Amino acid sequence: MASTVEFVEYVCDQASGAGSISYKKMFGEYGIYCNEKIIGLICNNQFFVKKTKIGETLLSSPEEAPPYTNAKPQFVIDFLEERDFLSNFIEKTCEELPMPKPKKAKKPKLK
Repeated sequence: MASTVEFVEYVCDQASGAGSISYKKMFGEYGIYCNEKIIGLICNNQFFVKKTKIGETLLSSPEEAPPYTNAKPQFVIDFLEERDFLSNFIEKTCEELPMPKPKKAKKPKLK
């Protein structure tokens, strides 16, 4: 079952206190970004966040699962209704994650 855009927008709205939250459709599901860093995925209407040291500290006993087959386990986020805690968790996670590497310019094809 693919994720619904309504669920994706709900998650982004709930986490909006963390910074600039956005999403991008990718591989039939959605990547979630905070301040231009990818922080997690939404797959099958379930929110997964990349594992970080601060995340382990903030979540007393975090549930982990891969968002899709053969993926690395990520935190399973099931506290979406706790808006303040969710925003703080996302903000701290984002701070720990590195900025994405700049994309290389595509070389023009020679004819």
